[in-house]
Amino acid sequence: MSKPVILTVDDDPGVSRAVARDLRRRYAGSYRVMRADSGPQALETLKEIRLRGDDTALLVADHRMPEMTGVEFLEQAMDLYPFARRVLLTAYADTDAAIRAINVVDLDHYLMKPWNPPDEKFYPVIDAQLDAWSRQDRRLPGELRVIGHRWSARSYEVRDFLARNQVPYSWTLDDDPEAAELITAAGGACELPLVVTADGTVLQSPTDAELADAVGMATAPGADFYDLVVVGGGPGGLGAAVYGASEGLRTVLLERHATGGQAGQSSRIENYLGFPDGLSGSQLAERARRQAVRLGAELLTACQITGLEQRGRTRVVQLADGREIASHAVILAMGVNYRRLDAPGLDDLVGRGVFYGAALTESPQCADQEVYVVGGANSAGQAAVHLAKVAKKVHLVVRADGLEKSMSHYLIEQIAGIDVIEVHTRTEVVAGEGTAHLERLVLRGPDGERTVDTQYVFVFIGAQPHTDWLEGVVERDERGFLLTGPDLVSGGRRPAGWPLQRQPYHLETSVPGVFAAGDVRAESMKRVASAVGDGAMAVALVHRYLEKA
Repeated sequence: MSKPVILTVDDDPGVSRAVARDLRRRYAGSYRVMRADSGPQALETLKEIRLRGDDTALLVADHRMPEMTGVEFLEQAMDLYPFARRVLLTAYADTDAAIRAINVVDLDHYLMKPWNPPDEKFYPVIDAQLDAWSRQDRRLPGELRVIGHRWSARSYEVRDFLARNQVPYSWTLDDDPEAAELITAAGGACELPLVVTADGTVLQSPTDAELADAVGMATAPGADFYDLVVVGGGPGGLGAAVYGASEGLRTVLLERHATGGQAGQSSRIENYLGFPDGLSGSQLAERARRQAVRLGAELLTACQITGLEQRGRTRVVQLADGREIASHAVILAMGVNYRRLDAPGLDDLVGRGVFYGAALTESPQCADQEVYVVGGANSAGQAAVHLAKVAKKVHLVVRADGLEKSMSHYLIEQIAGIDVIEVHTRTEVVAGEGTAHLERLVLRGPDGERTVDTQYVFVFIGAQPHTDWLEGVVERDERGFLLTGPDLVSGGRRPAGWPLQRQPYHLETSVPGVFAAGDVRAESMKRVASAVGDGAMAVALVHRYLEKA
């Protein structure tokens, strides 16, 4: 087989030769180093490489080029070689452009010129990128076909599971002629939704675990015992997995649905440190997932957790399928779910016009529709801004007098500048109506009740922790959030059954060696950055616990 290619692009002949020279000195034995003088020329080179069937490992592009900037080149090159690592060469004055490129082209690294001496400033960067490329699974998955009814709740759940786990699929309505052919090929009368994999395997109304197995996602642990089990794949859990694995703990993360949690459903996060142009929740979740895996953490999906037990110094997590995973320590980072609207008629329409969370898979269906978003915090505001790109009108329904108490100022300003968003304050949804799907909402506002026609409502109200399975195991507050550290010993009391002489550590629950991180923890900040910080701090406390256990 031919050597994989390293392609460097720079319109300055001297710089171009210098980059190629330094690359060849170190990597010519394993890679073929090629160079181009412009973005368009480099794209033609990549097309020729692809026609020959050769692979490309690394793209190194100068930012300031007259015909096409380095960022523009890398963005188009992704379509030809999506797995190639991307490095941008910049001058000091162009660092803002490089930071923007991190979001636009998922840039892997930016390198400021000059890079002398290369042994210190150039080769370590390239070594790391080539090592990451060599470890990556570069097989492009075949596309799944999903056939279902437009207003089927399970069809929505299947599409949401695939989308949030970054699995490509095509969606075909059951009344489409092409769907009829697929159903016939699958044996006729099928239970929808129907999922057809790339190798022709047919799944009828599959469970999440069956879907995960079909697309090659890990669902079973690789060991019987771990140093650390992390329950939940939101920002807190991903932060714990990254820090746990990077600090030498054998770490496994268990996620019920998809990594990212509520944050993973956000269409745009504008106030996360280090991303001045913002990024989507799915981008943040996917990068954190890749980082955790690269550092050695195991990530398991479609894991339904049913119990937690103490067995001496061992902590055992129990799964719905009967399996058990044992460890020295556990970090609980299940996050929260959006609270259900207490309004007649809505529960029967969940997934059929009523959606809790962003439901980004549904946004294309909202084109030219009037949609309703319920909630006054950032998640609701982000969803309204996202839906405004496709919907004819977005109605933001808020119980409070305004948005200032619960929504970030930058988001309030964005909403005020979008004509198709209308904010209804002191208003609530009191009922939903429809047969096969949502057809109408009943709203109660300052002028009384009124009925509005709509097929879509997206709900973002309150936070409800998923901790019922911990009843009688760890102490919770009256709303179900996990009590930790100082909250367990207020008033001089000790947690019931606490066996140690010391008090619980800051993020430790009422069970020694079991910690809580992120939104599931009582009195947490309910922000992405604070959840990640909790995950990192919990790992540090796990180390302290293990040292003194």
